[in-house]
Amino acid sequence: MADADGPSRSSQQETVRPVLLGASLKLYLDVDASVAWATSLAEIARAHPAVVAGDVRLFILPSLPALDRVITAVAGSPISVGAQDLFWAERGAYTGAVSGADLARLGCRYVEVGHAERRHVFGEDDAIIRRKLAAAVRNGLTPVLCVGEETQQEADLAGETCIAQIESAIADADDLDDLVVAYEPEWAIGQAEPAAPEHVTAVVAQLRSHLARRGLAGAAVIYGGSAKPGLLSTLSSGVDGLFLGRFAHEPQAFASIIDEAVGTHREGEEP
Repeated sequence: MADADGPSRSSQQETVRPVLLGASLKLYLDVDASVAWATSLAEIARAHPAVVAGDVRLFILPSLPALDRVITAVAGSPISVGAQDLFWAERGAYTGAVSGADLARLGCRYVEVGHAERRHVFGEDDAIIRRKLAAAVRNGLTPVLCVGEETQQEADLAGETCIAQIESAIADADDLDDLVVAYEPEWAIGQAEPAAPEHVTAVVAQLRSHLARRGLAGAAVIYGGSAKPGLLSTLSSGVDGLFLGRFAHEPQAFASIIDEAVGTHREGEEP
């Protein structure tokens, strides 16, 4: 309770938020290469004090055929595994679909939803993304919701675009209490360089404020879009971590980003 002198001591308490690092293999590696990569990462994670302590949290998203073997490869390590996609229904006449219930039973914790490539290559629209995110939550999977503007624009406008995407995606999700938002400006995906740090931190600040107003202050907001070694140091506490692609396919590069994350492990206001 606040007193006449101002806010209570407890309201001013700060808590340390872990840095969240995720990596998607997309369809770059075959099953054997995916397992070898995951095995190397598991060895790195088991030996890294910050990962063991929970100061840095890791998740990886292999291709669907590699999931079972990758989960086995990282068992007993501080690495969580997720899927790059799921279907909006658990059962039915849906040839080629992947059930969120089956992903959870395999041992997945995360699932990616709304990536730009799913939108543009596979034709997924806001309605499909909304149904998929609801299916993830229904099956106890943490959605990694990808949002981002198509073309380069001012941070305020980019933030508005992303907030609209978030609101659309979570509209049908019941009891949403665990969410990762991956800010991935589409114009930065696959490029030589990520978006400028000042742009990223400005957009992420808007997303954090919006999520807090929606009662989702505990959601992590991470940056993707040509994220690579050296970026996290420039972003510092402006993001909760990184969502990595091709720049994490070399285990030692991923290890260097973990080391970098230790330097950005910081105190932030308690949600």
